[in-house]
Amino acid sequence: MTPAPVELVIFDCDGVLVDSEPLALRVNAEVFSTLGCHFSEAEMVERFVGCSTEAFHQMVEERLGRPLEKDWHLPFVPLYEAALAAELTVIEGVVDVLDALDGLGTPFCLASNNSHNGIRRNLTTTGLYERFMGRAFCASDVSRGKPAPDLFLHAARTMGVDPARCVVVEDSLHGVEAARAAGMRVYGYCGGLTAAHRLAGPGTVVFDAMRDLPKLLAGGGEPAVS
Repeated sequence: MTPAPVELVIFDCDGVLVDSEPLALRVNAEVFSTLGCHFSEAEMVERFVGCSTEAFHQMVEERLGRPLEKDWHLPFVPLYEAALAAELTVIEGVVDVLDALDGLGTPFCLASNNSHNGIRRNLTTTGLYERFMGRAFCASDVSRGKPAPDLFLHAARTMGVDPARCVVVEDSLHGVEAARAAGMRVYGYCGGLTAAHRLAGPGTVVFDAMRDLPKLLAGGGEPAVS
């Protein structure tokens, strides 16, 4: 059966538009060391990439074996801010992809488990903010963030597009699961931290070069992992 035409492309932010995940991973390791708990790099990629703030806190509490104090994270905020301000870059090929979608007249938006402030900071730092102004949705807009489908369904509803005519571009298992649950086709970007096999599954095209996305969308999507 021929897929429905693409009427909306929904991008995740961190790890898809901006290369923030390696920076967060590095700072997370420092935070966990200070707190007195340990996660291996593989665990951090598997458990934290794409997760919500609430899930992050819960997993840290489970590893510590005790509740975190209120506002425990505030002393660490400057570490994240400094790393992002100094080193954050756009994922290679993203600007060309957005230009191509604009040229085709294909609408796009953003749906992220990050906060609105975090999205604004990361997009402003990388010069992408105006591309998504008024079209950025975050977990606080809905009752449940990813891996629940709520955020993607909210984005589609707000943009006035049937979920079956939306595609999602994601780099995390949490995001891929949310898109599938929303009934949307998924393009899993494995050019970052998450391995291709963790993104693969029903209704999902896995690819490793962002510049390939427009031709994948135009061709219905064939796996493009090199």
